[in-house]
Amino acid sequence: MYFDPLYMMILVVTLALSGGVSLMVKSRFNAGQKVNISSGLTGADVAKAILMDAGITDVKVLQHHGFLSDHYNPLNKTLNLSPEVYNGRNASAAGVAAHEVGHAIQHAQGYFPMWLRSAIVPVANIGNNLGPWLVIIGIMLMGFGKAIGQPISIVGVLLFAATTLFTLVTVPVEFDASSRAKKALARMDVVAPGREYNTVSGVLFAAGLTYVAAAVSSILQLLYWAYRAGLIGGRRD
Repeated sequence: MYFDPLYMMILVVTLALSGGVSLMVKSRFNAGQKVNISSGLTGADVAKAILMDAGITDVKVLQHHGFLSDHYNPLNKTLNLSPEVYNGRNASAAGVAAHEVGHAIQHAQGYFPMWLRSAIVPVANIGNNLGPWLVIIGIMLMGFGKAIGQPISIVGVLLFAATTLFTLVTVPVEFDASSRAKKALARMDVVAPGREYNTVSGVLFAAGLTYVAAAVSSILQLLYWAYRAGLIGGRRD
């Protein structure tokens, strides 16, 4: 199964796509670190200022270890910023910090796509780990009869489809958070028009592309598993 030329081609494409986007993100982030913002605020200061502006008082801003490990945790309402972002006084730090606050604002306002993404997580995790194996098992059992193996393969495809749906829903969630971030940074004069704002936009756009790449990769894999299960293009042994 794993030496299927079609699967290997999809694997190469997805690895090249994700690798290229990852390099772009690191390049944009590193370049943004060289652009100091005129307000002089650190990433932590930016996050706290935007939270206050949005009237959100129950979210804690914490320093979190790991390069570009920044994230908002809706379960305990914490904004976790990497050292580079938490302490940085540059366009990259301001942009990433504001982006994570964007997620906190989405959570506070009950932004539907974010709620949907959170609801999908349990099934998506199962689908990512179990779905492909069920397809493989189903294909093997088809040797004893299509009626025996195909239902198992279909369940596997459906489970993996939940993973794909998660990646698709994540795209608008992330770009919306970036849009909120840029508007807040401009409105509050955290970054100046021109170079500072454009640098922030470039960093956030590159970061958003990582989720687009993940969605594309997941779609390609879903189509492959559906093909192998015989749901599109006929059954393949």
